[in-house]
Amino acid sequence: MKQHILTERINEAVKQGRTAVIPFLTAGFPDLESFWTHLEGLDKGGADVIEIGVPFSDPVADGPVVEAASQKALANGVTLRWILEGLRQRKGTYSSQLVFMGYYNPFLQYGLEKFAREASEAGVVGCVVPDLPYGEDEPMRSALSECGMALVPLVGVNTSLERMQKYAKVASGYAYLVSVLGTTGARSTFPPELEEAFNRARETFSIPVALGFGIS
Repeated sequence: MKQHILTERINEAVKQGRTAVIPFLTAGFPDLESFWTHLEGLDKGGADVIEIGVPFSDPVADGPVVEAASQKALANGVTLRWILEGLRQRKGTYSSQLVFMGYYNPFLQYGLEKFAREASEAGVVGCVVPDLPYGEDEPMRSALSECGMALVPLVGVNTSLERMQKYAKVASGYAYLVSVLGTTGARSTFPPELEEAFNRARETFSIPVALGFGIS
């Protein structure tokens, strides 16, 4: 079975003897024009994958920095349609693989099949949806899969081996290990159980495991 393009890109970095770099930025922040400049800068700077944050009014998994960026982007008039149209116009200009990170509501309201089709046409290859747990994710996974896109699973330091194994059976692209119990944002230290959870995830998933939430 052919590997997903996200898996290929991360494994390519590993073969080069380095850690794959997956930065995040909120769409439409700090303003509509400079967002595209920053996206281009991350791409030219060597990002392997770029997670584009879809602004949402109630970003429950995000800390104050990302929440403020999301609110500013919404005030700037950013919508999912605006992001998709901007990416469609620029399709083929980025070397990095593009992934959406966003909450389920905007995707559901847009229409899952319509969203997956238009996102794929715009060059997006996957989605990270923090508030969409295993057992409730099948409709979105199916819609994305039909268009060759990955639904990246999130697991945490408190995720049991049994639950990780359930995610691993349906996961594609890469697995996202949430490094802390809490919201996004830089940390000076990590919980002592992180190393054990990371090793558990690496043993469970056949795809790469990325670490996030507490990374600056």
